Amino acid sequence: MTERATALVNAAPDAIVAGPTLPLRALQAATRTIPLVGMTEDMVADGMAASLARPGGNITGISLLSPELDGKRQEILIEAVPGARRIAAMFDARGTPSFRLQALQQAAQARSVELSVFGVNGPEEIASAIDAAKASGVEALNFLASPLFSLPGTRNNSIVMERIAIVRLPAIFQFPETAEAGALAGYGPRFADLYRQRARMVVKVFRGASPLDIPVEQPTQFELVINLKAAKAIGHEIPSGLLLRADKVID
Repeated sequence: MTERATALVNAAPDAIVAGPTLPLRALQAATRTIPLVGMTEDMVADGMAASLARPGGNITGISLLSPELDGKRQEILIEAVPGARRIAAMFDARGTPSFRLQALQQAAQARSVELSVFGVNGPEEIASAIDAAKASGVEALNFLASPLFSLPGTRNNSIVMERIAIVRLPAIFQFPETAEAGALAGYGPRFADLYRQRARMVVKVFRGASPLDIPVEQPTQFELVINLKAAKAIGHEIPSGLLLRADKVID
């Protein structure tokens, strides 16, 4: 990743669009002058910006509100599986800080639910981690915000979708598009909208603005999509109250 970042910087582009955290961090180490327009789970906490209003360097972009939204997805999952006493958080072990996991565990405990956490270091560990969660007796899965799991149409996401169908566990994901592609539920900003939002920031750079003066943006629209076909396939019934709150229900 370091070599690729160096190659990009040596090409001397007017700006680099990058993300998530690991490649953006490699680029940050390679240049302090070329504008970087990134997208990470939390731009400030990930060390990419000093603050949302004043990023303070050559990086600006989109902060996905992931810590808050991971918690919201957990609440939705608990509501989607009433009576569940043990659920799992599947997380990217390469970049998810322990304090976020602890906050989720405390929130679950307040709902009388035990939260087990399963870290994944790369695509080769996805299937085995899901199998381990199933073997441990969890009743539902919350795939925490990470491109490792949630990017619709990617090979990694295909591995996830295939495996959760085999273990027959309800699962919720970061993007609404993932539910549209066959997962049980997705809650968050639309992936396509985020790319349009970031493109508008790139235009500001091309028009002469410095990342120093372009505030980090956050998504403003969030959708809950529930896929009843996926629910029926695993023999799970979604409570009617949650269906009424969904922005989109796929029959």
